[in-house]
Parts: sequence; structure tokens; C-alpha cells
Amino acid sequence: MQEYERKQLIERVEREGATVGVDIPERITVQGETVDLQAFVFEIKRRDTVPAGERERVEQAKKNLRRERLQRKQRIEEDDISFAEGEELARAIIGIDRALNALESLGPTDIERERKAQETADRKRWTKFLRKALGHEEADSGVGVDGRGR
Repeated sequence: MQEYERKQLIERVEREGATVGVDIPERITVQGETVDLQAFVFEIKRRDTVPAGERERVEQAKKNLRRERLQRKQRIEEDDISFAEGEELARAIIGIDRALNALESLGPTDIERERKAQETADRKRWTKFLRKALGHEEADSGVGVDGRGR
């Protein structure tokens, strides 16, 4: 492979929006193990939230995908390979990026939802504690002693 071809492939995998319109690979070999990547990502994305037991599995998959992406990129940058091999590696890297984008989009949403639920629960416990401490245990309306918010 010529040096300009190598640079072209690296630029392609690093380009913003490279994953637009790209499908997640059906199967991919990651760290020596063949993974049904498309089925895994769709299984996880199908759920509204990732169950606690699955989070570790998802995080490990993301870690392995990142490692595999880096190794494939290094092969393009450093190994003596043909342009065709480089193109195949670039396609695989972009597919890995697409899968990572799908899996990454799960994280913050679930964490944000959990944080809000935790804040709501904390607020309710605090309000209940204050009502009890101030002797307003039965005041469920939350408007105060005289009914006008005082």
C-alpha cells in the first residue's frame, strides 16, 4: 500500500460522520472470538433500560470493541498490507464505530433517568422526615398548618 493510500484510509476512519448510513456488522471477530455483533446491539437497544446484570456485559463488550478498533487502526497505520486489506479493515473499523455509537447512546440516558429517580426518592424521604419532625405527619396536602401554605 502506498503512503498516501494509508493516510486516506486513516482519514476515512477518523472522519466525523463516517458511520452515517453504515450498518452494524452482522458478525465480527473481536479479541479472537466471533461475535454476533448486530444481534447483540439490537438485543440491548430493544430494551428501554439496560438491566443491572447486563450492564457489566455491555461495558465489557464496549471495552473489547474499542480495543479491537485500535488494533485494526494500528494495522492500517503500521503493517505492510495491501490497499484492499486496508479497505477491509477500514470498513470493519467504521462498523465497530457504528456499534459503539449505538451502545454508547444507552449509557447517559439510563444514568440520567436513575439519577432523577434517586433525587425524587430523596426529596420524598426528606419531605416526610420534615413533616414528622415538625409535627405535620398527617398534612398530606403539603400546604402547611393553616391550609394557606404557612
